[in-house]
Amino acid sequence: MEYKFDIVVVGTGNAALSAAVAASEEGKKVLMLEKGPKNNRGGNSFFTDGAIRFAYKDLDSYREIVSDISEDDEIVLPKYDSEDFYNDMMKVTQGKSKPELARHFVENSYDTILWMKKQGVEFIANENQYFEKDGVKTFWGGLPTKTYRKGIGLVEALFKKAEENGVEIWYSSPAVKLEASNNKITGVHVNKDGENVQIAADAVILACGGFEADAKKRTENLGEEWSEAVVRGTKHNTGDGISMALEVGAVKAGQYDGCHAHTTDYNAPKFGDFEKPGDIYKKSSYPLGLIVNAEGNRFVDEGADFRNYTYAKYGKETLKQTNHKAFQIYDSQVKPLLRVEYEIDEATKIEANTLEELAEKMNVDTKQFLKTIEEYNNAVVDGDYNPSVKDGKSTSGIDPKKSNWALKFNEAPFYAYPVTCGITFTFGGIKVNDKAEVLNENDTPITGLYAAGEMVGELFYHNYPGGSGLMSGSVFGKTAGKNAAKL
Repeated sequence: MEYKFDIVVVGTGNAALSAAVAASEEGKKVLMLEKGPKNNRGGNSFFTDGAIRFAYKDLDSYREIVSDISEDDEIVLPKYDSEDFYNDMMKVTQGKSKPELARHFVENSYDTILWMKKQGVEFIANENQYFEKDGVKTFWGGLPTKTYRKGIGLVEALFKKAEENGVEIWYSSPAVKLEASNNKITGVHVNKDGENVQIAADAVILACGGFEADAKKRTENLGEEWSEAVVRGTKHNTGDGISMALEVGAVKAGQYDGCHAHTTDYNAPKFGDFEKPGDIYKKSSYPLGLIVNAEGNRFVDEGADFRNYTYAKYGKETLKQTNHKAFQIYDSQVKPLLRVEYEIDEATKIEANTLEELAEKMNVDTKQFLKTIEEYNNAVVDGDYNPSVKDGKSTSGIDPKKSNWALKFNEAPFYAYPVTCGITFTFGGIKVNDKAEVLNENDTPITGLYAAGEMVGELFYHNYPGGSGLMSGSVFGKTAGKNAAKL
């Protein structure tokens, strides 16, 4: 049987869905290909907490997006326009994000959010990004919004819209090879029900993730220790799209030895569990406490910045520790401020009434642990504590210092949460332009080939501003869908 579609989208995550919906809006005949079975659809997006970063002008433009903030709510919301977003991108990527891509990304973020809302995606205030006092919600960190029902709500809304628009979806049908002639895409080969099926298409949009779920590729590109990293999302992102693109003339681009990582529960499953989605194993409240390794030593500045700008980096630092393990520790002063993931049944928690008992239960070097805490407590300087801003309440005379939110660690009971490194997605991809067109070695677009999501190289390096992954997928997915439809 012969198959013919205007556009084939490889993948079913947020980027792929945005592309499919955007193309189907233009009346095109669209097919989506999912490598896994139907109950594995949604890619990494299915597992996210739903936090999504975009530029907004003021409180009124923010209220236009979220559904659960009324006119009567008292809110302190710092300005976060395109220039703020762009500067954050450049700051955390050490100036390496390709300006053409970064500008396209941030300057189209707000309009894309409005478009997503039009497609049925519901946005709410991000409860993890504000502190409430006397009825006033003070937001921080440039990330005040998340999708309703996390990543599940996001992909379900987009699947519904895609199906309403007539998009066809094949499950357990991995794309295996692209067909091209004279630098032009003509179709794609699919393993459908164990048979090689060729699909003719005017355009193919690759949005099927990086190589984070392939231990061999992780080791080759990121280093030996990454073979043991927990995969926080889908097990199906093994770099297939990158390989297929390279075979037809695309070129590698971006930081292949870089990735987005996060501290996650030491006992989290090795791959994302589709029965327990929603990013429930991450541990993000570490700026309020301390982090120590098995030797009882601190190894990062927990308060260097808001967690939005450090968690991707600190996950990697955790992987370097003995047994790829560390402990986030908190005393009773800050325990009520911890995020909800610290209290769910899946959280591994250690509780003790003394520091000696805590060290023993953690199985760390007790003598060194007690010395670490004593030195830290002696180094805490006076000042006003305010977790909603970088309060400058720091330490003096120790290394690493704690730059903000430094309270003495001395109020029992004490709590410890063992963590390891979970990899979310890889930064290495293929070269694209701001039209989401895939480029060859001459920087010429391969006609009919587009990429979005994790496959876009040269956007993230070293680190990334929290919530940027989902936004990137949406912006470049929509861009790819619209431009493929024009083609």
